Amino acid sequence: MSYIIAVANQKGGVGKTTTAVNLAASLSAMRRKVLLVDLDAQGNATMGVGVDKASLKVSARDVLVEAARAADAIQSLGELKFSLLPANSDMTEAEIKLRDQPAGDFALKTALADVADQFDYMILDCPPALSKLTLNALVAADGVLIPMQCEYYALEGLSALHDTIRKIRRVINPRLEIEGLLRTMFDPRNNLSNDVSAQLLLHFPDKVYRTVIPRNVRLAEAPSHGLPVMVYDAQSSGARAYLALAGEMLRRHDGGQLQLDS
Repeated sequence: MSYIIAVANQKGGVGKTTTAVNLAASLSAMRRKVLLVDLDAQGNATMGVGVDKASLKVSARDVLVEAARAADAIQSLGELKFSLLPANSDMTEAEIKLRDQPAGDFALKTALADVADQFDYMILDCPPALSKLTLNALVAADGVLIPMQCEYYALEGLSALHDTIRKIRRVINPRLEIEGLLRTMFDPRNNLSNDVSAQLLLHFPDKVYRTVIPRNVRLAEAPSHGLPVMVYDAQSSGARAYLALAGEMLRRHDGGQLQLDS
């Protein structure tokens, strides 16, 4: 059975898609079967793994509105060694239609259940808002990975998301937990970054990943080439950081073997 991780933060520009794509690639490199699910109408995760979002015949939109099965929309990414449930601007239509469905909050959970036995991990790239699509992700997920820039408004946004997670756990999805807090685009020379990081460690000592994602040019360049950074430049600090994150996650979950594919 798959372990489902929603990569979520209602604040944009914090590295959600970068984290979803590169975590999927890193877990795959550690011989886990991985499905990356793009839930954002911008389709950035889809483009970030080299899939043309404009030419999709079947997408996550069709799956959510029950016009197609998940198995019909999932694409194998060949040399990347993981799979994708792609998305594009049609997700806006899905967002609207789900509001009118009595069980609209459970559409993603229901769809993914049909393919759960095919993957070890499903990574859900959520939109930058607490929308109906994000709610679907939180209802389907086992854990929430929260990427955060260590900046002034970070703790306030985290508090709001934390409240939402607690409400969903109480009312709809009792197994939902904060999988971890991931410090992204981190610059250790910045005093504010260090201060916010210290606050996170103080308030969430068991939830902050030891791994820190640095600011890295190669990490920023990789999406324009349609590649995870570990494929674009495996020696970059960004690639090494996401591999470390995957390793840390596997040790938390099952003490799994961390041998990389050759």
